[in-house]
Amino acid sequence: MNAGARPGLVDGLIADLRGAIGDRVELLSLELGAAVDAALRILVLLVAAAIVAVTSWLALWAVVVGLLVDAGWPWAWALLGVAAVNAAAAAAALLHSRRLLPRLGLPATRRRLTWAPAPSPPPQTTSTDPLPQNTP
Repeated sequence: MNAGARPGLVDGLIADLRGAIGDRVELLSLELGAAVDAALRILVLLVAAAIVAVTSWLALWAVVVGLLVDAGWPWAWALLGVAAVNAAAAAAALLHSRRLLPRLGLPATRRRLTWAPAPSPPPQTTSTDPLPQNTP
């Protein structure tokens, strides 16, 4: 192999490398565009599902209020009972979510990635300590 063939070989390798990287970047760009489109569609479907779920929830509680009124409860007490049940469920969900908040900070990962100083050795005891140390 002569010295004149090397620049052509290196130029060819660089061109191939640029082409391979360019193809991958273009593929990444196309897939990211498709992923954004899919994420937006999922978001729209989730909003639609939430609206339908809330409508069903309200209809369910309307039936419960109707049954309570048919059973002899006054309208005000039936509505108050339904509101109390829903308020208790909301309070329980909020309390549970507050207990989960510390996990958002990724505590185990932060402990693992943080350079903590080495633990300091326990203080040396002197002969004036009131409680002697058990040493083997």
